Amino acid sequence: MTNAEHRLGVSEVNLVVRHLRVEPVDQTNLEAAIAEVDQLYGLDGISFDEKRHVLNLAYDASRICLDGIEDVLKKHNVEVSHDWLTHFKEGYYKFIDENVKDNASHEPWSCHQTPQDASRKR
Repeated sequence: MTNAEHRLGVSEVNLVVRHLRVEPVDQTNLEAAIAEVDQLYGLDGISFDEKRHVLNLAYDASRICLDGIEDVLKKHNVEVSHDWLTHFKEGYYKFIDENVKDNASHEPWSCHQTPQDASRKR
């Protein structure tokens, strides 16, 4: 995939895919939450599997994080499931999102580079 195939603000290098189980909720609240999350800058895609009650997200982790998405869900009374697997995955997702964001802003360096003003002797 190239960057042209993603939404504005989404870099393929920082693209992550998340699957969160949500508690059963009123369909109108869920649709409103999905519509608002879909408008977030850095989100590449969102879908909902009604059979398994799973919210599928693809977003640029250097631009948005899972906490921001969960805030929007809570605003519309949509709760992430409280089972142990979802809780474990949620913690792992947040850890990875933080690493992606930190690495995106990190300036790489190397101690093996020669100084720019030094001339090479041969």
